[in-house]
Amino acid sequence: MSKRILFVCHGNICRSPMAEFIFKRLVRRAGLEDDFEVASAATSDEEVGNPVYPLAKRTLAEHGIGCPGKTSRQLTPDDYDRYDMLIGMDEANLHNMQLLFGGDPEGKLSLLLDHTPESDTKHHGRDVADPWYTRKFNIAWDDINTGCTALFEKLTAADE
Repeated sequence: MSKRILFVCHGNICRSPMAEFIFKRLVRRAGLEDDFEVASAATSDEEVGNPVYPLAKRTLAEHGIGCPGKTSRQLTPDDYDRYDMLIGMDEANLHNMQLLFGGDPEGKLSLLLDHTPESDTKHHGRDVADPWYTRKFNIAWDDINTGCTALFEKLTAADE
């Protein structure tokens, strides 16, 4: 049975698609495509249907990752039942998911950097800062890559 993971941010044009495609690369490199279903979504409807933000797309491309055809979609109440893990980028995302889902009765919600050892988060904190506002896509890349790598290692170690 595959593990279904949904990465979530505010608009689904920067952080959560970066996490989706970083995680998909980790899965592909390990030859575990049949073991994971990975996607991303937004808590808001502001960007629905829009492609990945150009600077996020460029940051992924600088690391050899493409995101062809990805457009923003909004989180729905059905996503709670569809996915095993719903992973937000910041506290506001987590709060909005809890409101939409009426809480988290099955313990499926978390923040991406909660999956890293404390020492791996450097000075950036537990939230992945939104590069739409900070313009620091390199810091977002570092945090998201660190979080995705730690999550992938945690999930694959559990299967060994």
